[in-house]
Amino acid sequence: MEEKPETVLVIGGGIAGIQAALDLGDMGIKVHLVEKKPAIGGRMAQLDKTFPTNDCSICILSPKLADCFRHPNITIHTLSEVKNVAGEIGNFSVELRKYARFVKENECVNCGECAAKCPVKVADEFDMELRKREAIYPYYLQGVPAVMTIDKENCLYLTRGVCRICEKFCTREAIDFEQKDTDTTLNVGAVIVAIGFDPFDPSGIPQYGYKRYRNVITSLEYERLICASGPTGGHLTRPSDKKAPETIAFIQCVGSRDLKNNRYCSSVCCMHATKEAMLAYEHDPKVTSYIFYMDLRAAGKGFQKYVARGEREYNMNYIRSRVAKITEDRNENLIVRYEETQSSKTRKMTVDLAVLATSLIPRRGVEKLAKVLGVELDEYNFFKTNPLSPLDTTRPGIFVCGCCREPTDIPESVAQASGAAGRAAETVMR
Repeated sequence: MEEKPETVLVIGGGIAGIQAALDLGDMGIKVHLVEKKPAIGGRMAQLDKTFPTNDCSICILSPKLADCFRHPNITIHTLSEVKNVAGEIGNFSVELRKYARFVKENECVNCGECAAKCPVKVADEFDMELRKREAIYPYYLQGVPAVMTIDKENCLYLTRGVCRICEKFCTREAIDFEQKDTDTTLNVGAVIVAIGFDPFDPSGIPQYGYKRYRNVITSLEYERLICASGPTGGHLTRPSDKKAPETIAFIQCVGSRDLKNNRYCSSVCCMHATKEAMLAYEHDPKVTSYIFYMDLRAAGKGFQKYVARGEREYNMNYIRSRVAKITEDRNENLIVRYEETQSSKTRKMTVDLAVLATSLIPRRGVEKLAKVLGVELDEYNFFKTNPLSPLDTTRPGIFVCGCCREPTDIPESVAQASGAAGRAAETVMR
């Protein structure tokens, strides 16, 4: 009888994937953690703080990043993608492609000298394109592995055959333009999918003015603006004139609970907006926040107390309403036109900044990954699960957790990750 491998593949290096990997590693099970980006950390790394405790997000995440990187049972594969999965529960053969970083990971010390000399500037994806980065760059400051990456789409040498300045200034000789994409075959007993979510693009809803008015931003853009490691060094300012806003409108359900876009509730937005309004007040007590919502969904432990504390202590106002339109005056202040649902009266309010709570949608390319894994998606393109075993996909031995299963907050994602790790451990240790 062929011996089954006590090894698990975890796809996705966000908080859910990291937690699943750590739980399995601590059980003595070998783990291959696969992440498409240059570093692990996922969406949680982009957040300033977490609700309902308002603890620093990266302060919680960083120890887990370090533990994951140093764990003897965990192998991290960044810039990597699963290309094929064959076999059956307990004995899967996985084809993995690792894309060239063009930097030697065992030589680079992340000193930044190469980036300081790079002449190319492009929009920074991690910072929601609110600032520029170089063609050679660290994905984010606390990223793991802590090494540089060359963006082959924008590097002058890789696109035009000129430059190589980074190579000249790297004292470690870590730059390697000869690197190629490599393919590897892994033998694993189970697979956990934890690829997270993408934010909905609200530019397709023209009444909110996103991309037309500079002071209309998304909630994830707001997170980067208010974060100390973000493009403004943690100073909350309006994109138009860099002035501190004194009135902020938080518009809920943008792309969620919407027959034209996504019919489902994104679950986290009410608490996310509450947290962001609290942070605005902590940065500047002169700030007044208005949260325009349809229904307030605060179902988690301590969430209702969190909302009440926000109203009581943080100069926040909840307005049950439907926002019809956002326009702009000559000073780029925003005029929010809305209907109060309880009185049916139409009103308008002028604010300095508008923050759109956009829907959490499945990752781009999820259909391709589902086909590779041989699993089904539900009607919204989240991974379909067994109603009686809600972490099991439609293919035995492949499990799912976090926001690729359904929109979920961080504590619930971590709990699901531990559950998925338990299911995977049952599979490989039989």
